[in-house]
Amino acid sequence: MSVGAEFLPEFDMEMASARRTLERIPEDKLAWKPHEKSMLLGRLAGHIAELPGMGVSVVKDDALDFANRPAGELQRKPTVAESQKHVLEIFDKNVAALRAGIAGASDEHWGKNWKLSIGERKLYDGTRIGAMRRMVMNHVIHHRAQLGVYLRLNGVAVPSVYGPSADEGR
Repeated sequence: MSVGAEFLPEFDMEMASARRTLERIPEDKLAWKPHEKSMLLGRLAGHIAELPGMGVSVVKDDALDFANRPAGELQRKPTVAESQKHVLEIFDKNVAALRAGIAGASDEHWGKNWKLSIGERKLYDGTRIGAMRRMVMNHVIHHRAQLGVYLRLNGVAVPSVYGPSADEGR
């Protein structure tokens, strides 16, 4: 089985869980944040929506330097959800593009090096599949869980992800 074929079922499940979480963002709380150091709920939702677009760069390019971002898939201005519909459209577009990239990449391509940096500061330097797992998939999972806390603190039912949540699926 190819690397991409092995990775896609997990990708599909994680992106479906992220989408279910995004579907629940309360539109009247997009400017809410739990702490002064935290992201706004709308920015957190926007970040989750834009992260699969970073995955497109992992598949397509050999490196991403945030100090010199290319125009295109990765916007210079951070995405802030304006509504559920807005953030879901961005998420769905990015997930579809990334899924196609994953499916089309060869095993040799997955083994090639990929770098993430901010100018001279290196954030990641390793295999492309490692970047996809750490910098994209795990990153989405981390922020999806964070959004789950935001939902809970705002009285919104948290969706089931890996099994029943306290709010559903018992």
